[in-house]
Amino acid sequence: MAATEPIRSKDELKKLADYFLKKGQLRNYTLVLMGTYTVLRISDLLRLKWSDVYDEEKQTFRTHITVIEKKTKKDRTIALNPQVLGALKQCYLHRRGEYIFANNRKEPKAISRVQAWRIIHAAVVELGIIGKIACHSLRKTWGYHAVKSGDVSLAVIVDIYNHSSYEITKRYLGITQDERDEAYLGMELF
Repeated sequence: MAATEPIRSKDELKKLADYFLKKGQLRNYTLVLMGTYTVLRISDLLRLKWSDVYDEEKQTFRTHITVIEKKTKKDRTIALNPQVLGALKQCYLHRRGEYIFANNRKEPKAISRVQAWRIIHAAVVELGIIGKIACHSLRKTWGYHAVKSGDVSLAVIVDIYNHSSYEITKRYLGITQDERDEAYLGMELF
């Protein structure tokens, strides 16, 4: 399996999300937003239930979710930003069963990782987005743009990804020679 890349262009990321929104595919739109903003692996994302994000008793969406990561078995608390909450609110009106990312069958269950890949892959192909883009790209995209913006501390990014070093995170996010060149050539100090 080839390593995936982050979606480096914010315009392409927006096109991917809008692709599903324009088609009225709110589940898939929410998948792109949550996959990007929560930095969850697809296996953890697909296991999310409405009860994880919506408090039925208070009739309100939660501001944070807590997930036990399937791969690491560690607890992770994630703040849900306004874009994710907006997508969830739209999607909630059309929910089917207990899973946020439910299939369209008579007895709704969570879609599979393969189905999630098909959804993302078909959109990427149709939109002409170049690169090794798949579900895991969503997870990488947030970190890539966080590093590029300089608004998020590298220590926080490494911690969010649960990596043991910045070197691992740098490789994971695909920081390339072009970006190093851009950094060297873009600095005007005198």
